Amino acid sequence: MIPPGATLGLLGGGQLGRMFTMAAQRMGYRVAVLDPGLHSPAGDVADEHILADYDDPEGLAHLARSCAAATTEFENVPAEALRFLAQYCVVSPAADSVAVAQDRIREKEFLAGAGFEVTPFAVIREGTELEGFGAGMLYPGILKVSRFGYDGKGQASVAGPAEALRAWRAMGGEPCVLEKRMSLAAEVSVVVARDFAGRVCTFPVAENQHRHGILDVSIVPARVPETLAEQARSVAVAVAQALDYRGVLCVEMFVLGDGRLLVNEIAPRPHNSGHYTLDACVTSQFEQQVRVLAGLPLGDPGLHCPAVMVNLLGDLWAHGEPDWRLVLEHPRAKLHLYGKREARPRRKMGHYTVLADSVEAALSTALAIKERLERSSRAAPAQPARA
Repeated sequence: MIPPGATLGLLGGGQLGRMFTMAAQRMGYRVAVLDPGLHSPAGDVADEHILADYDDPEGLAHLARSCAAATTEFENVPAEALRFLAQYCVVSPAADSVAVAQDRIREKEFLAGAGFEVTPFAVIREGTELEGFGAGMLYPGILKVSRFGYDGKGQASVAGPAEALRAWRAMGGEPCVLEKRMSLAAEVSVVVARDFAGRVCTFPVAENQHRHGILDVSIVPARVPETLAEQARSVAVAVAQALDYRGVLCVEMFVLGDGRLLVNEIAPRPHNSGHYTLDACVTSQFEQQVRVLAGLPLGDPGLHCPAVMVNLLGDLWAHGEPDWRLVLEHPRAKLHLYGKREARPRRKMGHYTVLADSVEAALSTALAIKERLERSSRAAPAQPARA
């Protein structure tokens, strides 16, 4: 066990890192964040901000000297950085696990090879492969760049080979995955925690709705049969075990009309769809991340009550700071802003969570707040946006 008072290291300065940092500090730990941005959500609240790139030797050496353990808040940190740190301190998750999740080709091949059902796909490394026999069975489909795609970036819906070729060229001819577009009944996700002794627990299943490829609303518990929810939790645990994963992991899944579950993506970190755990669960996904990293017992992931989480994107700041009274006038609504200094369209700036005695009540209130915020943003007089 790493006792409180020790320093925990974090690669990445985004909002996930900010929430990890706050959870760790609440439990008595210091946090050192390595991030290249002068101002970042996590760096601004950390005990120490190491201003360096993720593969900077001096920055990594500084982090290794400072920390008893280290983790990451996003999957695109170089796996080699984690391997370097593992020579000097506890690291969670391991580099090999992150290397799988940060590359869609490796991820799909790992999942399929381990026996998990996935969307039919083809690996595309050359433009000519977009009209091959295998790819021809996948249209209409979604072309996704293998590395560094997120929140709808680096992907395109394609109806056929010609459109796919144009999209592939627009992505710089990078290796891609072409997935068949499926008819879905729902999208769900499960956040799972697995510690160094192999103990595991899962958070309640979230039902997710996306807009422009970005998570918009998460509904908890998911409005699916309990048998399917239990199956989703079992799949998430099996994925963590197959990866020999240590840490907090999110497994995103598609629910087909016939009730089948397909594994869509895995994220080797806490996840946007798990933000409801901050307000609605006994232990949040971020506290769980601290517990695993520090060798502490896993916390209870149980749900206090139904909850709905809504993302707040930079579009709402088009005419200045939104009127947060529209959220906070609801006594069971909880507002979380990430401290980002520049609001841009489709950039995640915060979220709010509505708690209620039923899913229906939470969803009704959450959507009413969302509508009022969007209407207020459109109607607001022009004024300077947040600097």
